[in-house]
Amino acid sequence: MARPGWGILAAGGIAHAFARDLISEGFTVAAVGSRRLESARSFAAEHGIPTAHGSYEELVADPAVEIVYVASPHSHHAEHALLAIAAGKHVLVEKAFTLTERDARRVADAAAEAGVLVMEAMWTRFLPHMIRVRELVRSGALGEVRTVLADHTQSLPLDPAHRLQNPELGGGALLDLGIYPVSFAVDVLGLPQGIRAHAALTATGVDRQTAMILDYADGRQAVLHTALDTAGPNRAAVIGTRGYLEIERTFYAPTVATLFDERGEVVERIAPVVAQRGMQFQAAELEARIAGAEPTSLPIDETVAIMGVLDEVRRQIGVRYAADEA
Repeated sequence: MARPGWGILAAGGIAHAFARDLISEGFTVAAVGSRRLESARSFAAEHGIPTAHGSYEELVADPAVEIVYVASPHSHHAEHALLAIAAGKHVLVEKAFTLTERDARRVADAAAEAGVLVMEAMWTRFLPHMIRVRELVRSGALGEVRTVLADHTQSLPLDPAHRLQNPELGGGALLDLGIYPVSFAVDVLGLPQGIRAHAALTATGVDRQTAMILDYADGRQAVLHTALDTAGPNRAAVIGTRGYLEIERTFYAPTVATLFDERGEVVERIAPVVAQRGMQFQAAELEARIAGAEPTSLPIDETVAIMGVLDEVRRQIGVRYAADEA
């Protein structure tokens, strides 16, 4: 059976990584679209993609494209996802899924009404080491899980004109980087009952660094941190009454995870070999869902709820986007 044709919407860095992984693993990438035809043609030539489109409208109208991967900045994710949905395409949307929970719900509802599938491209959820981490947590191997620790910090451009510094474009650490530890915490512990957040802001009004505590029943907690101007360890841990899991640098990418017992002795070392960057696993998940399989992780309602967590963090730290007022 022929694989569905993928169309890549936008031709930036993350789109190049996605195209490399899919093509190397035998997926069908049918077309790429950019606002500039020259960019689309250059991208297509680099990756051996048969069709280049000079607009997003042309891309989503291409009959060879069955699934659209939205790789534009997250300030435009809702707009571009809705464009693809209106054309009858299934959609994989880069994280953060949208700017707000309200926009995420609009996209999810539009997909349901159109009879197509939409999924957040939180690639970490589908990596082999994360699948095993989830299995161990749910098997009771750690006993009662009490705490999740995770950080995502990088040293990124500080130019006030850069999109990361621009609140109009959804700038700040939280939606670019903090989405990873937040999604990880929800994966392990579920949605929190309470949220506490504190941040230091840049001169442009976006978060430079943010600390979060997610509170759960029976005193369970997720302690999370993100920053855009300091490169840190980028590790994660899940701590239970019978042991703990430690996920090495960089926890959200293919890496090693180790299960320790309560004495600190190694019980299991998880070190799967992953080809390329590992973005093909999320694509395989969406193709499987289109074929009728149930989600293995991150159903769309969970993505929408995670955007609600990020909305509440932003409310507490005082970061506002234009989409909040729409």
